[in-house]
Amino acid sequence: MKLLLDENLSDRIIAQITDLYSSSVHVKTLALIQSDDVLIWEYARANDFVIVSKDSDFHQRSLLYGHPPKFIYLRIGNCPTSKIIQILRDNYAMINQFVDAQEQSILVLA
Repeated sequence: MKLLLDENLSDRIIAQITDLYSSSVHVKTLALIQSDDVLIWEYARANDFVIVSKDSDFHQRSLLYGHPPKFIYLRIGNCPTSKIIQILRDNYAMINQFVDAQEQSILVLA
């Protein structure tokens, strides 16, 4: 499973989740930091990534266009990076089911 973490999430998360999400990357690694959401969206679609973000713009785009790409919306406000890591780790089974589900385009985690 390939997660693409948006710039509103720390790039340090990747090192803490690679045992579960081995092909995941941060937009910073791909030189997509401060890129338009459309560019990130298209990159994720073309490369089979699931976008993970706290950005409601991706939520709106996902409602409008559906998938691919799939979108994980973290509705958690400001919180430590460790909490985000824990959410992604604790919800691995649910995220895995979401990625496999044909009809779902958005997963909201809070």
